[in-house]
Order: sequence, then structure tokens, then C-alpha cells
Amino acid sequence: MKIIEITNVDFSLRHFLLPLMRAARARGHEVIGACAEGKLLAVARAEGFRVVGLPLERRVSPLAHWRAFRALVRLFRTERPDLVHAHMPISGFLARMAAWWVGVPHIAYTCHGFWFNFPGSRPRALVGFAMEWVAARVTGPFLTVSEAEAQDARRLHIHGRAVAVGNGRDPARFRPDPATRARVRAALGATDGTVVVLAVSRLVWHKGYPELAAAMQSVPDAALWVVGERLPSDRGPDMGALLRDAGLGERLRLLGYREDVADLMAAADIFALPSRFEGLPMSVIEAMLAGLPVVAAAVRGPAEQVVPEATGLLVPAGDAAALVAALGRLVHDPSLRARMGAAGRERALDRYDEAKVLNRTLDLLGL
Repeated sequence: MKIIEITNVDFSLRHFLLPLMRAARARGHEVIGACAEGKLLAVARAEGFRVVGLPLERRVSPLAHWRAFRALVRLFRTERPDLVHAHMPISGFLARMAAWWVGVPHIAYTCHGFWFNFPGSRPRALVGFAMEWVAARVTGPFLTVSEAEAQDARRLHIHGRAVAVGNGRDPARFRPDPATRARVRAALGATDGTVVVLAVSRLVWHKGYPELAAAMQSVPDAALWVVGERLPSDRGPDMGALLRDAGLGERLRLLGYREDVADLMAAADIFALPSRFEGLPMSVIEAMLAGLPVVAAAVRGPAEQVVPEATGLLVPAGDAAALVAALGRLVHDPSLRARMGAAGRERALDRYDEAKVLNRTLDLLGL
């Protein structure tokens, strides 16, 4: 079969779709990627995948979306795929409608988080719901990364057969590694006694950086390493500037975009993701596999991943005081960190092994 995997930006294709593209190709299928052009597509192209750059926009812009729809129609008419597998709210809507318009035989969708569940205005939520409902009418396999989103899809009559497939990472890559821990900590100036809190995400407001910066001011015995950057399409205030202005001094390391996240996970002591909205974050899976206790906001996704008091701690979204208490407990209790980290890895091995998740996804897609 010829499959076109479509998402919004190069970051999503590199980190979310590329493992699935590899797995589908290993089963003998021809796989093409498509998203907005970007530097991170070089990795997929170096592996021999054809990746088509499209004028896709994450912002709300009817004219831009019309251009993207027309480009998708041209792509599908030229390539004549057997299956279009779409991802993300706007690109997922446009790709499914274009595939239906052209007559692609099979149309599938993976929801990485419903737009209408994102914090925002009621009109935005209504538009997001309408987009999902309309596009679901032409969708065959309807997958979600979290169980909560699958339940929403069924409960709200978006798609009666929505299935949660999950996310996964390679446990051979993300794992505790004492040698890597020592090397990375030495390179970044963390002594043996330094407790390192690690955050990995885009530098945007809804990832909870205002609360994390405030909390770290009240946890003076720990360092904060932040991995990530803003995408060109991200909006809102600069969280890098907010973190730099938090008064953390040498305790703060802003590391930018990194390809060695697995090594940084092995070198850290605690993982933090106080996000206000998530699908099923890969970063939490990576941290669990690396044997880190996770402190996260009790929102969709992390609330499924983290077992409170067993693999980590959940706090109310936006509650800096609760975040201080959770981080403080773990910073000052190494035995608790070790116990939760070990339990988290066992849970991740059971639920979030990449090979298992990819095989199940391909089976559900009929590949």
C-alpha cells in the first residue's frame, strides 16, 4: 500500500510520526510524509523517506487553510495513495476532507488531543468540536493517544468506534544509565549532590512554565534543566525570557532543542511537566522509562500515565504552591525518588513500549 502520513509541522513528524513511518515501511508499505517545511525533516529524508512540504499553518487563518487544502488535494491526486493517515487538529481536518474530496479509499486519523479540550474561548472550542465531528464522518480508523480522548469521541458522538492506541518510546534508548549520568552531569556542571529537575517541552505558556519558575524559587536545593524551544508557529509570551528572569541564577540551564534527550533523562533526578493541556505526552513516557519520578499536572494524559504516590505526584494545573510541595518532597527524599522511578519504569515497560504501540497501531490501520 501507498500511505501518506500527514501532520502540521516538522517537529511533529520528527518526534511523533517517524517511528510509525519506519514501522510501516518495515512491513513492506510505501510511506510518504507531509507537513510544513522545516529543518527537522532532514532526519526522515536522510533515512530515505520522501517528505513533501506543504503550506500548513497551526494558526487560525481561513485563507492559509484554503491554500493548504488545495495543496493537499493536488498531492493526493498526484500520488493516488491507498491510505491517508492524518494527525493534529487543523492538519488532521484538512487532510481528511481533502482525501474524501479526492476519493482516497482509506482515511484514518490519530487524535493527539482535541482542540475543544484546550484552554481557551468557547467559540474556539465550538469550532474545534465542529471540525472533529465533520471530519469524523469520512474517517475509518479513529485512534487517540489517550483513553480520555477516546471516551470523549464516543461520548460526544464524534466517532463511535474511537480506540485509544497510546504512545510509546524505545526502552533500550530511554533507560537508567549510570555512566551516561556521570558524563552528562559533569558536562553540565551538576555535582553528585545536586538534585536536577528536568523539563522537556516547547517553551509555551500552557506547558506550565510560569508555575514551574515560581515553584523553583521556593525549592532552592535543586537545579532546573529545561530542554526545548519555541516553534516558529508558537504564539504567546516568551517562556525562555520568563525563566531567565525568575532569579534562579546558576541553578537554571536553558538547553534549547536537543537530540540527546535520552542522555539528559538518564542524568536527571526528577521530571516535571505542570502542563495545562496534554494528549499523552511522550516526555512523560521517556522520563518513566529512564527511571525518573514524574511531577505533572492532573490533566488528561498525565493523569493516565502517573500513578499518584506510586510513580510520581499529580498537582492541580496552575497551582504553584502544590508544585512546590511536590517537588520539595522528592528533592529531599532520595529513597522516594528511587522507589517511584523504579515503579514508573515498570509501568512504562508494560504500557508504553514503542514496538508494542506501533504494532497495535499498524494492525488497527489494517496494515
